[in-house]
Amino acid sequence: MKSLLIAGVDEVGRGCLAGPVVAAAVILDVNKPIDGLADSKTLTEKRREILSQQIHQQALAVAFGRAENDEIDAINILQASLLAMQRAVNNLSIEPDKALVDGKYCPKLACDVEAIIKGDQTVAAISAASIVAKVARDQEMRIMDDTYPNYGFKSHKGYPTKVHLQALQTFGITSIHRKTFAPVRKILLKTSL
Repeated sequence: MKSLLIAGVDEVGRGCLAGPVVAAAVILDVNKPIDGLADSKTLTEKRREILSQQIHQQALAVAFGRAENDEIDAINILQASLLAMQRAVNNLSIEPDKALVDGKYCPKLACDVEAIIKGDQTVAAISAASIVAKVARDQEMRIMDDTYPNYGFKSHKGYPTKVHLQALQTFGITSIHRKTFAPVRKILLKTSL
């Protein structure tokens, strides 16, 4: 009997004030286990990058999905995260039998789907998805740092750090900021007065 093809799915960037929410779907090869898979937040940047490379080389399939900041503003961050996850699974080169998703909510998928709270800590395929999604989004935010050098995107990746909030106060919002998120909305309200 052939083993089920399980896709691990996770997203990164939900709590950011800028940039997309990026999801990844990974189908690991049961014959090529990868040591050290864990929740991406618990790993160093260097370790994530090494593991991400290994995942890309050894997994049966890796795919990404995303929702841009304007989509997030239009449908809210939860719906945008689910949309990004749905897109990631739909972009896989192999159709999974089942998807295991980190968190409480399931995106609409053609295959069976199960949400697992803290799945990025307990399910290898979800950990793998969390790692490749984080590495991909962090890379993108480093590029955004070149486009918007005053905001510090390469260090905080769009999260609401002191440096980022100060930059918003000083320089205003950019085209990649999420207008419905409170700190950004406050700046917009101030500038429209």
